[in-house]
Amino acid sequence: MTLFRRLILPALALAAPGAASTPAYEDLDRLEARVVAAVGAGIGEPGGPQRPIDRRLRLAACPAAPMVTMPIAGAATLDCEALGWRIHVPLARTTIAGPAGYGATAPREKVEPVIRKGDQVEVVAMGGMFTVSTIAVAQQDGAPGDRIRLKGDTKAAPFFAQVEAPGRVVVSRFN
Repeated sequence: MTLFRRLILPALALAAPGAASTPAYEDLDRLEARVVAAVGAGIGEPGGPQRPIDRRLRLAACPAAPMVTMPIAGAATLDCEALGWRIHVPLARTTIAGPAGYGATAPREKVEPVIRKGDQVEVVAMGGMFTVSTIAVAQQDGAPGDRIRLKGDTKAAPFFAQVEAPGRVVVSRFN
């Protein structure tokens, strides 16, 4: 291969107008602002995002405004249905004022699990116009509101769902 083909042709292709258009990525500052507005707390504040969105993340620009789903299991979800990407933004735990101005984590009420490891549970998935249910086996204990791991079929991978009531879990997000 000649020097011209190896070095000069690629350089000419990059210099040609319109030949090397930069890909359009989602503005991460805009995504952070949407999450902050949805949860009502700033980055690092109690109830707000724990930290800024990682700047190394390159998401294709969503043609419509990404949807913010309210916190499930301690994270808000940004979702671009048109392109199929979804990211979870962990939220900081709420705090109460402690001695000398230090923040202390608010104690969580001790709730007894209503589902135990090995229990057979009903898994419910709800959409806009449908409800589907099946049976799975719990892989861990869970109280109402907890997300637990479940195993449906012996060949299928484990999945997570939120405990709703004794013997019943709900799949909140699915493809």
